[in-house]
Amino acid sequence: MNIFMSHLVAEMGQDQTKQQIEKGLKLYQSNQTEKALDVWTKVLEKTSDPGGKFRVLGCLITAHSEMGKYKQMLKYALAQIDTAREMEDPDYLTEGYLNLARSNEKLCDYQKTVSYCKTCLDMQGTTVSLQLNGQVCLSMGNAFLGLSVFQKALESYEKALRYAHNNDDKMLECRVCCSLGNFYVHLKDYEKALFFPCKAAELVNDYGKGWSLKYRAMSQYHMSVAYRKLDRLPDAMECCEESMKIALQHGDRPLQALCLLNFADIHRCRKDADKAFPRYESAMCIMTEIGNRLGQAQIYLGVAKCWLLQKDLDKAQESLHRAEELAEELGNKLCTLKVCCLSEGMFRSRGQGEQLRQQVVKLLQCVEELELYCGMCGESIGERDQQLQALPCSHIFHLKSVLRSSRLLSFRLIAVSANNGQLLVTEWRFQ
Repeated sequence: MNIFMSHLVAEMGQDQTKQQIEKGLKLYQSNQTEKALDVWTKVLEKTSDPGGKFRVLGCLITAHSEMGKYKQMLKYALAQIDTAREMEDPDYLTEGYLNLARSNEKLCDYQKTVSYCKTCLDMQGTTVSLQLNGQVCLSMGNAFLGLSVFQKALESYEKALRYAHNNDDKMLECRVCCSLGNFYVHLKDYEKALFFPCKAAELVNDYGKGWSLKYRAMSQYHMSVAYRKLDRLPDAMECCEESMKIALQHGDRPLQALCLLNFADIHRCRKDADKAFPRYESAMCIMTEIGNRLGQAQIYLGVAKCWLLQKDLDKAQESLHRAEELAEELGNKLCTLKVCCLSEGMFRSRGQGEQLRQQVVKLLQCVEELELYCGMCGESIGERDQQLQALPCSHIFHLKSVLRSSRLLSFRLIAVSANNGQLLVTEWRFQ
């Protein structure tokens, strides 16, 4: 009788935990974030059910991620891993390591992110683990992009996209498309940089009736960045305003910071430094608050460009120095390269020969480390807006070089295209 009663009490406790978690979710979905957090925190304090504890920790991780409270997110992710280890369940462990990877990705600890993602991928054999692999590959791709390891980033994104297709996961597909847009912004193929977030926006329109508005906001933001790079500034401003509106409604601090940075860049492109500077400052406040160090480095780069527009080379050099410190701390080689390029031009204009020679040496070293050159024509990739093409091995070439070489070589060319709302892999064979 005592054993029966103890089982009954345990089941009642589990039911109550589940009900409270659901109550918190409804509050969170209706934008009552603080009330939802209060409910979940009380559940965490009271529950003795490991499964319930794991689930409520997952809710707290997601909420703190969207609020930009990444250190709190990491704290809950570590607690979730401990719970998963107690349960000795591979599915829970995989999900826990994924959340740990995401937490480190948000805090720009990219090497740790890659390590935790690899741990996830090594834990195979369960249905749930296989369903999470697409999200793991996406996080790994974002980390490799943060480290400027472009071939591995693209390889991870392509794997994530395949998982999204195989599992008919439109939300994941949407997120991967946004990351691919960001990828091609970095490499200056602005046609693809616009295509992929436009595809994400199509997915939101076609399938996203019950989705969180963050997916629409995310796609609009990435479209805005691509439009800015294409010098379509009115379109860039319109998309960024739409994204910012949703970010403000939902208290999405990370997206607010990105939008403010993009607004500042748009005004800089219009050569309006007076409007750009306060937006850079506002973006920096949020980036510092949430711990987005890569965002901070990008702000310093934008600020330096504004000072260069105003011919204030001393202040430009100070901003570039801060950007370089952050870039080296993060291991972001592309950001370091951008600093070198701007510094090289500045020292050249000042006639500072010794500093110029040092920058040229550093610049050449960055180019060599990044391996950003076309293996067919030998020209640089990412120096200006040019169409690129990735081969099945994820090596990236200039499209014009691939097409020119196709007359001489025999290989397969694979491209991603859109057809009836689906991303398709198209294959050509050149003989």
